[in-house]
Amino acid sequence: MMPGKPPLISRHRRNHSQHNLLLTDIISPKEQTVVEKEGYLLKAKIADGGKKLRAICLSLWMKNRQRKNWSTSWIVLVGGKIEFYKESKQPALANLKAGYKPEWVDLCGAQIEWTTEKSSRKNVFQITTISGNEFLLQSDIDFIILDWFHAIKNAIDRLPKEQSCTPRNLEFKLQRSSSSELLSSLSTESKEPKSEHRRSLIFRLNYSASDTNDRNRVKSRLKKFISRRPSLKTLQEKGLIKDQVFGSHLHLVCEHENSTVPLFVKRCIEAVEKRGLDVDGIYRVSGNLATIQKLRFVVNQEEKLNLDDSQWEDIHVVTGALKMFFRELPEPLFPYCFFEQFLEAIKNPDSSTRVKSIRRLLQKLPRPNRDTMKILFEHLKKIAAKESVNLMSTQSLGIVFGPTLLRPEKESGNMAVHMLYQNQIVELMLSEYNKIFSSEED
Repeated sequence: MMPGKPPLISRHRRNHSQHNLLLTDIISPKEQTVVEKEGYLLKAKIADGGKKLRAICLSLWMKNRQRKNWSTSWIVLVGGKIEFYKESKQPALANLKAGYKPEWVDLCGAQIEWTTEKSSRKNVFQITTISGNEFLLQSDIDFIILDWFHAIKNAIDRLPKEQSCTPRNLEFKLQRSSSSELLSSLSTESKEPKSEHRRSLIFRLNYSASDTNDRNRVKSRLKKFISRRPSLKTLQEKGLIKDQVFGSHLHLVCEHENSTVPLFVKRCIEAVEKRGLDVDGIYRVSGNLATIQKLRFVVNQEEKLNLDDSQWEDIHVVTGALKMFFRELPEPLFPYCFFEQFLEAIKNPDSSTRVKSIRRLLQKLPRPNRDTMKILFEHLKKIAAKESVNLMSTQSLGIVFGPTLLRPEKESGNMAVHMLYQNQIVELMLSEYNKIFSSEED
């Protein structure tokens, strides 16, 4: 060791402490220490950075391996994130001071939703982060999992989306906002001071006068580009932007195609009936998400679609895209205003009355909803007829399609109960298809 110089280990520790100080400055001390909720739940990670984890996919059809993918974790909801611990003996902060780094999920910009397709377990909901990580959380006790769902959802809703999720927010504005709205937004954002504790670590370390000039130049060029940007109407007239299929209202898709059933739905059904009726776990097994998204893009951007093409060879990609189409409808196939009426119909203890009530409700639906529903349930009835081969009964199809086709407009504390009735409605409509969709008068 050279005289007059401090030991290397001391300098190394000092640097680490400085970095740690900057990181903790990003989030206020109050956000770091307040634990909103904690307890044991079953956890399974199904995607990392947008890439599906193969072990979880296998568990969907190999039930004897499913337990290996779930682990009991002590879940801590604190400071806009969820932390996962193996034990609950030590508080979260004590573990951090001891050098233990738990697995955690940043809730900024995250999405939370109930799912019945990712696991055969009951009471499962999924958290998807903006970085592409996906987690499943589960508990057999209804009130516990419902309490966790609402606690996490409330935490997500409270997070400031404009400051914490700037890249995704800017991309959304470029795609959806008008030129004048975006210019006004950029001018306002440039004048509003950023809160110090919301700046990223990289920004704080690299900030300089030259960086400010660079950002101003980029912003100026961006404003000029947007001001010269052609209108949406002009792009549509030139055929550069086409009407979307995914994410559009059902009646708009049908009006554009001059039909009462979307062409994409018909093509998917034809493909599945051609080469998927005998496939084990059809509609239950998930296809490759990246390929499904590619198919979604092709459908939205191109008029011609050949599902017999080799790139769509995996029939689970086709079924996955069809389910995604129905999930992304702004209003589900069973319109929101009919949700409670269908629930009341299925609750009736008399089976004959249940069938008649649901049939009368179907006759009140808009034509595109009713016709699409008829062709879809006729198709699913063919799937159930092959139950001995594909292992998909009416009950299994009800579990898959119930929450996808029928859901309330606003979430409530009765999610678990609603899910049961949603499944039963689909199951009844499949088992009594001929009576419910018959054209004869009552």
